[in-house]
Amino acid sequence: MPTSNTWDAEVVAGVQRFVRQEIIGQAQDLEASDSYPEQIVSKLKELGLFSIAVPQEYGGLELSVPTYAKIMEELAFGWTTLNCFINSHCSASSILAQHGTEAQKQSYLPRMATGELRVAIALTEPSAGSDLHSIRTKATPTGNGGYMLNGTKIFITNGARADVVLVLARTAPGKDGLSIFIVEKGQPGFTVGANAQTMGHRHIDVAELIFQDVELKAGNLVGEVEGQGLKQMLDALETGRIAMAATAVGLSRSALKAAREYAEQRVAFGTEIVHHQAIQMLLADMATQTMAAQSLVQVAANTKSSGQRSDMVSGMAKLFAGETCAKVTLDCVRIHGGSGFVKGFPAERYYREAPYYILTEGTNEIQKLTIAKRMLKGDAEAIGL
Repeated sequence: MPTSNTWDAEVVAGVQRFVRQEIIGQAQDLEASDSYPEQIVSKLKELGLFSIAVPQEYGGLELSVPTYAKIMEELAFGWTTLNCFINSHCSASSILAQHGTEAQKQSYLPRMATGELRVAIALTEPSAGSDLHSIRTKATPTGNGGYMLNGTKIFITNGARADVVLVLARTAPGKDGLSIFIVEKGQPGFTVGANAQTMGHRHIDVAELIFQDVELKAGNLVGEVEGQGLKQMLDALETGRIAMAATAVGLSRSALKAAREYAEQRVAFGTEIVHHQAIQMLLADMATQTMAAQSLVQVAANTKSSGQRSDMVSGMAKLFAGETCAKVTLDCVRIHGGSGFVKGFPAERYYREAPYYILTEGTNEIQKLTIAKRMLKGDAEAIGL
């Protein structure tokens, strides 16, 4: 039987083959298509990528955080939309695997592992984005052990297509008054509103979810203990931030590759522009910053995997990789010149997708506050700073 490291390496190699054979060279056509990429999503299921965070006893791969980060990087190198199908599902798997009751695990995790059951996470509200303490969606006890859920969530990735949603809702005042509930589609009072029209990732539904007097049972509360929702969610978000940072690295690699290849072909002033010093300086900066981001993501993933507190270093990875991605994709456009402003070239798509990694899983401004807070409490010394 293969060791864990061997198994992880085989999964990563399978993802790399898939990206090389079925995504690279087709991403522009996939992006331009108006049809949902059902065949691609089915292939992600076949590769077992919906089971990344599901324990093996429930049919999952149970891969390490460093392996998960590498998979996200390789997928993004081909087409970042692929990552959007997976990340929130894996975060939901992690929450249920670590904090759910045995009945909840048995009910949901095996089907989540196969991709038969798709799960989204609902956090953001019209008045509560990165500030989770401001959440207003309420789960009010009904007196028979159940709850009545009321509220609205917005910008929920895969919200329209998911079969189940993990909803962070208020069960009591204060920071310890948040809980996570498992809400299945089709329940009376649960409706899907409009999809947001986003700059990038046009095949991903980013939906409004409306809960109006949705009746829930005690078994819908993750762990069946109130007030644990914020801690449960923040634990998953640490890994989610590492995954988003890795995705930004993959996109930076794509932009660097496209810029180099274009510079080697484009002729100006009698020679390929790659021979011009100004272009070489841009390429050198792009490569250096991308490798630095890649290394920081590995540090964050290893820290999380070791069981150490990782909110500071995962914030660092997400901050640096996201900002690097924004700069590298802009430099890719610069190297392409006017062609970088045209939809037929991937540089335009890369530039549109990059801001997502500054904003998602907590804005980079929020990451800076987290980093500073943890540094002042001594966490920097723990990683040798």
